[in-house]
Amino acid sequence: MCRPALDVYDDMPREMKAYLRNNGWHFNKKAVEYAASMMKKKNPTTGKMEKIDPYTKEQVDEMLSRNGVKLENATGLDYVYAANMAKADFLGSSIKDEQHLALHVKDVIDDPDAADGTTMRRWYATMVAAGEPVEWDEIL
Repeated sequence: MCRPALDVYDDMPREMKAYLRNNGWHFNKKAVEYAASMMKKKNPTTGKMEKIDPYTKEQVDEMLSRNGVKLENATGLDYVYAANMAKADFLGSSIKDEQHLALHVKDVIDDPDAADGTTMRRWYATMVAAGEPVEWDEIL
């Protein structure tokens, strides 16, 4: 049984409604660049948080291809966001190398029990929890 997401009853800013009307709960190019621009990774040498050098769509496509990974459920640029989030949070720790990063992206994007839009909804929930406003007009 497919039920509507509960957030359809939330009040949303006009710009957020416009974004969702055009893209659904999926990353477009501006949105993935916006989200990735805020991602940081702890530098093991200095102990300080530093912005990552985000992957582009082309770089992620090449990485997936090099590692023989084909995505079945890629919508929008959610997979590019997933690659950058994994780079910031897991690469060099629980994700040891590029091959496992590519497999992680596949696991996230092709998760059989994830509802449509799960990747972007997780990002949005993180932003809300952190008290970070989303500048929806910048990513339209």
